[in-house]
Amino acid sequence: AMSLGSISPETHESLAVAMNQLGGKSNTGEGGEDPRRFADSRRSSIKQVASGRFGVTSDYLTNADEIQIKMAQGAKPGEGGELPGYKVTDLIAKTRGTTPGVGLISPPPHHDIYSIEDLAQLIHDLKSANRAARVSVKLVSEVGVGVVAAGVAKAKADHIVISGGDGGTGAAAWTGIKHAGLPWELGLAEAHQTLVLNRLRSRIVLQSDGQLKTGRDVTIAALLGAEEFGFATTPLIALGCIMMRKCHLNTCPVGIATQDPELRAKFAGKPEHVVNFFFHLAEEVRGHMASMGFRSIEEMVGRADMLRVDDAHLNEKTRLLDFGPILTPAASLAPGEPQINTMGQDHFSREATGLDSILDLDLVEAAAPALESATPVSIERPLNNLNRAVGAILSNEVSKRYGGAGLPDGTINVLLRGHTGQSFGFSLAKGVRLEVQGDANDGCGKGLSGGQIVVYPGAELLEQGFVAEENVIVGNVACYGATGGSVFFRGIAGERFCVRNSGAIAVVEGIGDHGCEYMTGGRVVCLGSTGINFGAGMSGGIAYMLDADGSFASRCNTEMVSLDRVDSPADEAELRGYLESHVEHTGSPVAAALLADWSGSVGKFVKVFPHDYKRVLRERAAAEAEGGPAAAAVAASG
Repeated sequence: AMSLGSISPETHESLAVAMNQLGGKSNTGEGGEDPRRFADSRRSSIKQVASGRFGVTSDYLTNADEIQIKMAQGAKPGEGGELPGYKVTDLIAKTRGTTPGVGLISPPPHHDIYSIEDLAQLIHDLKSANRAARVSVKLVSEVGVGVVAAGVAKAKADHIVISGGDGGTGAAAWTGIKHAGLPWELGLAEAHQTLVLNRLRSRIVLQSDGQLKTGRDVTIAALLGAEEFGFATTPLIALGCIMMRKCHLNTCPVGIATQDPELRAKFAGKPEHVVNFFFHLAEEVRGHMASMGFRSIEEMVGRADMLRVDDAHLNEKTRLLDFGPILTPAASLAPGEPQINTMGQDHFSREATGLDSILDLDLVEAAAPALESATPVSIERPLNNLNRAVGAILSNEVSKRYGGAGLPDGTINVLLRGHTGQSFGFSLAKGVRLEVQGDANDGCGKGLSGGQIVVYPGAELLEQGFVAEENVIVGNVACYGATGGSVFFRGIAGERFCVRNSGAIAVVEGIGDHGCEYMTGGRVVCLGSTGINFGAGMSGGIAYMLDADGSFASRCNTEMVSLDRVDSPADEAELRGYLESHVEHTGSPVAAALLADWSGSVGKFVKVFPHDYKRVLRERAAAEAEGGPAAAAVAASG
């Protein structure tokens, strides 16, 4: 998977066109995809999501045949992606929900995944966001990956990729390229054997990647257990890559790994070049199959008994290696078990969910007038925490019909009373408003895509003296990877609030540790206390923090942000507008008190302003004042 940004738009699109012509699948990578490509031959069938990666919206997920969760990258496991500011052009910034000219850092681990149960939840979220797509999990070839793969299969993934340590981005550090990951053969053999042994192989499609180049590589991968095969370097070479190793410098002389318009003009690759390469590759595989007597790939999968060690290539040291564990046929470990995928996962049955009926399907039925003709509807329902990812299926139906534009704000109004399950409002589409009288679990508003979520305590609880601003009302990783929309939480949110927010507006009355990590856009207003390490990796957007006791600076990570006063009329008006909306939606007495004494309150707020974002805005203002080039062009050149 090569992201738009790491490679040029022309290269990215050529790969997609070629794979669509062949009936294969191209992968967006973690950089998202221009929505204008969703409806034509440039569409990538595989949409990748990882660590709240860039540009993940309801529309993006809806336009996928496969959604891939990138747990790690084979060539540099444990490291996040990085894109230098000079490669973040206008198109890249729009696609990724960030600012032109500002460098981007992806979170190294999944900050919303700490256990196999959390991964199972994300799989359920994505399946709800697009029931027609299969959900894939990308794992790294390493010792013990078989046990991980078995857990992923039990977590209801449809597809698993075992990624080898060779290959990977040309922009990776040497430590990542040279000293991380293992050959795909080791991880693939272990994963296949473990899945068969645990009677899970029939549920999973298994793929391998990591510098597969020849028909021989494909044949060996199939014999070790792979049904599908991933390629990256060789298709790029087919398009003209000359391996200059300048990917990270934006100076690729053949227009492949660059965003420079002059260098991109040198790109001479065509989709037909990639198509021809794969036809030749398939012919080579066909020859190997014929020599072994196989008529199809399916017959080959898992037939490790057809492999042997080539003694002629062994030296004094390699002769001591025992290849027996790798070359053990999985069929001998569990006779009679399928060696390939033969059945689908059960995602939404009563046995799978524990529910007699799924609330989201009920909401889709009740919202039929809005879905069919944009007629406003209001819905009320009770709620309990067995219903997970509420709003995802509804948003999927909105995106199918209305695309990324969604519906007019407030078209579908849903009032729910009770306690939400995990991932409430996942990828909530524009035009859908979810109002909760109660509280919300972890992952509320994750991937918010233009919708609105309001959470506040019920009237009965407040009448009993419940003080919302002193209690947690929303769990961890709320608004994780949000791209648009708004949330208003009357109460405190948990840890990792608004991580990788790229466009949503969020008002809350206190947050835990690590708030606004890796944020690239949007606005956050906090009317209460804050945990430690606020703003780590924050490169865009603005946060307004109430700092009544002057202690916020000690809890903020100031490596990439500055702490300014809210002293401009524009900032004051913006902040006041957010507080007024918070009172309107939640009845918050905290916000109401601040508004009642606005002249005395505004001075208590701190404006968290990322250095790079401030620089770009300054350059943009200077360019506009001088009547120079467009701001985006100025930003990209910086």
